[in-house]
Amino acid sequence: MRVAYLCADPGIPVLGSKGASIHVQQIVRAFRRRGDEVTVYCTRAGSGSAEVLDGARVVSRAVGRGEAAERERSVARAAGELAGLAALDGCDLVYERYSLFSDAAIRVGVPSIVEVNAPLIEEQRDYRTLSDEAGAAVTTRRLFSGASVVACVSDPVAGWARTHGAARPVVAPNGVDTRSFRPALIDDGPLRLVFVGSVKPWHGVDVALDAIAGIEGVELTVLGDGPERGSLEQRARECGAPVRFLGALSHADVPAVLTGMHVGLAPYPADAGDYFSPLKAYEYLAAGLAVVASAVGQLPDLLHGGKSGILVPPSDSAALRRAIIDLRDDRAQARRLGREARRQAVRSHDWDRTLDGILSGLDADRPGSEGRTNAVGIDVVELLTGTGR
Repeated sequence: MRVAYLCADPGIPVLGSKGASIHVQQIVRAFRRRGDEVTVYCTRAGSGSAEVLDGARVVSRAVGRGEAAERERSVARAAGELAGLAALDGCDLVYERYSLFSDAAIRVGVPSIVEVNAPLIEEQRDYRTLSDEAGAAVTTRRLFSGASVVACVSDPVAGWARTHGAARPVVAPNGVDTRSFRPALIDDGPLRLVFVGSVKPWHGVDVALDAIAGIEGVELTVLGDGPERGSLEQRARECGAPVRFLGALSHADVPAVLTGMHVGLAPYPADAGDYFSPLKAYEYLAAGLAVVASAVGQLPDLLHGGKSGILVPPSDSAALRRAIIDLRDDRAQARRLGREARRQAVRSHDWDRTLDGILSGLDADRPGSEGRTNAVGIDVVELLTGTGR
């Protein structure tokens, strides 16, 4: 199958190392493992190696800089150009990562999948700058109502997509390339904790620092960078938290670091929101780490209510501290959680499984499927969340 992967968001370099970039790369690689021919059409390629896309061709059209209104119009123009190029090149399927002001997927004239990772209209309005909110809403509704499949990373995102024109959104949480990770050896000695991700307020690294302050036999490694790093380093020094900041690494280097760890932390604060699907948690599972995470968003379901990890109240450094001490003092429990985490990742969360579930949603858009639309939608949701029979 010839697949056109579209990403009109100029904030996502498809060859980059940020979380959204990794998501693009993993979906493309999953298509490639199926034997599909993939061309990536984007507004920002980035400076990384093309190897991360496993041989997929990259076609880019730059978005102009300037004031918000002009940038938004430029994205719309670039998206139209990319759709035209995809149609000219020829493809059997368009897979678009939802971006504001793009309805490229439905312009090409073939079946289309739209992947929705966040309520972008509200995010852009509340945290960045959105000049033409009405235009963004109109384009979004046109895209969602015209796509063959709208795949959303969580139930809250699916609910949001439904209010913006998606008739039957399916829920497709993030995944992980389990082939890239080897199970960690959870041995004795200092308990090695790790946090992976951008160092921003909504990731709760400050809560983790408070939790480990003054604890003996515990070490925290932070893989990532961001605007909070300087203040967090100072906080660690002041409170006596044993932590090292390695900065942002190439995603290809992350599995090797995780192999030497014991516990993966996802200490989201109470105000982190509930619509996200954290890549870090899936990577912790694939690496066979014992996971300690805040009970927010998808994390309780992902950790099966605590059966494959430890859940703590968000923003509660004391509860996080107790969980860490328990794992420090009970390595058998840590090893048990790590083994279950790895089994769960392989069984339920590999990117190939995620993509297969999304593609199965195309059946609901084919002639003769009208009488089984609801059944297909339910089966897809159960398959992707690991609750299918």
